[in-house]
Order: sequence, then structure tokens, then C-alpha cells
Amino acid sequence: MNSINNKSILITGGTGSFGRKFLDILIKNYKPKKIVIFSRDELKQSQIELKYPKKDYKQIRYFIGDVRDLERLKSAFKDIDIVVHAAALKQITTAEYNPIECVKTNINGSQNVVTAALACNVSKVVALSTDKAVNPLNLYGATKLVAEKLFISANNIYGKKITRFSVVRYGNVIGSRGSVVEVFKKLIEENSDYLPITDKNMTRFWMTLSESVALVLRSIDLMIGGETFIPKLPSIKIVDLAKAMGGNKKVKFIGIRPAEKIHELLTNASSAYLTLEYKDYYLVMPSTSMNIDYKSYKKNKKNELGKPVKSNFEYSSGGNNFLNISQIKEKLPND
Repeated sequence: MNSINNKSILITGGTGSFGRKFLDILIKNYKPKKIVIFSRDELKQSQIELKYPKKDYKQIRYFIGDVRDLERLKSAFKDIDIVVHAAALKQITTAEYNPIECVKTNINGSQNVVTAALACNVSKVVALSTDKAVNPLNLYGATKLVAEKLFISANNIYGKKITRFSVVRYGNVIGSRGSVVEVFKKLIEENSDYLPITDKNMTRFWMTLSESVALVLRSIDLMIGGETFIPKLPSIKIVDLAKAMGGNKKVKFIGIRPAEKIHELLTNASSAYLTLEYKDYYLVMPSTSMNIDYKSYKKNKKNELGKPVKSNFEYSSGGNNFLNISQIKEKLPND
């Protein structure tokens, strides 16, 4: 992939679940000039160093820092070609009880990434977002919606600079930190009497960590700036996930948590007029575009034409293709 090979790449939140898998795939399949792991977690950085010793992997750099610190970001972004912004506070309940901390990281931190990227002439910046940013009910989703707006609007202010910003929005990642898979796995190991499910109708979009990395890499390759990439994903029913993991173990419906949805959306009807469908993904064009003609989004760099969706189109986990129990088992982590 020309967008990656011989380029200097930095990932914020680089010691998280996505960051570690992103690093694994870059090392295994590509030849980047430099990979910078930017995070505030020195323990996890040292653990990654054990896996990829400096003497054998001289292209990997480690940078302790927080996206809340603009000057630190500017130092880290020097001579960087591509930034993947994965740093975020992601726990819904934690965000509800500590709202200003979530705002500081997810909103202020995102603006700092934009500012630093412009100051350092980074070529491409991709921000990771979530289905919870669409019609948000919880603070986490609301902060990710604002972060999306910051990155998309940044394409209107770059002037003569080369920096372009895009967003990748996707659903739940199997086995990521704090996911329902981790919760069920722990309860099964502890021989719990039941697996808790908030609602019997609960559905979610579903993808593996490897699939999320592949999506981001493809988006880096295809991006022109200002667009939001949304993959076509299968859905699962949480009751089926419980059966796939726990077999005949009982389930208990415990009621919806504060600001939790039954189904998630990756796009809504309000953005349908901006949404194009491609073979493997949807693309949402920016609602305001001062520097780029809308026509430039309608054919991607692989010469595939985007097809406008219907005026009432919504992409919901509840009205989607569902994985059956066997298919869910196939996608579950082995460890």
C-alpha cells in the first residue's frame, strides 16, 4: 500500500487494543519508515518493547504524552506523514460520571491533534470514531460527534497546507478493552450463575480488531479529506453472543444502563443526502466543503463510482445482516 510504505506514521493511544493490533499488522505486512507509539501509558509501552525489542525493530519509536498537551503533540508530530488518532476515553458509564474528563480528552484532545497536525504539516490524519456518535444518547457518543465535526471542519482551514483530515466510523470491536466479550469471558471463567444482558432485543455492529485495522489502512489510501468512511458490517444479537460464549449458561436481563441504546446507527436519515454507497463501505461527504468539490468524492481512487443512497436511508444494527451463533464463534478471539 503506497500510503503506508516508506512513510512515518504516528498513532495516538497507540498502546490500546487498536494501536497494538495496528502495530502488529504494520510490522508484518508493510514497510513504514517509522512508527511512533504515542500514549500516556508507560507500562504498556514497555510491554510492547518486550515484543518488539529496539535492537531488532529500529523503526519503532515510543513517545510518552497526552493528547491534552498541545506542545507535546507538536513535538511528537515533527516529520510525521500520517497520524491515526485513536486516543479516547471510551467507557460509557465512566464518561457519565466523569464528564469533564471525557470532554478534555475526546474533544479538547482532538482539537489539539488538529492544531498540531496543521502546525507540523502532517499529510494525512484519520480519526477513529464510533457508531455511538450518531444520534448520541450518552456523553461518550456526544464527545465523539464533536470530535468528528472538528476533524471534518479542519479541512476548511488548512489554506496552503498539505494536511487533510478524514474520519473512520465503525461499530463494536470484538475483544477490545471493556467490551462485552471481555465481560462474558471473565464471568464464564469465574463460573458465574448467569450472563447479564441489558435487554433481550439488544443488537450491535460487529468486527474484529484485524478488520478495523484493515478499514483504517484502506481509508488512508482512499481519503481525499473531509469524508467519513463507514464499513459494511454484520450485526449480532447479544443473546446470540451469550449462547456462542456460554453455551447453555443462563442469561439474566438486567435492564438498560443509563444512555444505552437497543440498536446502534452508523448513519442516519439526516445525512442520507450526503451518503454514497460503495461496494464495501459507505462514504459521508462533509456538510460544508470550502476547499473540495463534491464531485471529487463520487469516484474513489480505485475508479469505483459511489451510488447515492435513498433519502430515508439509515444504517442500523437492528435492520442488518446478522451473524448466526456458529459465525459468532468463528470471529471470537482464541485467547
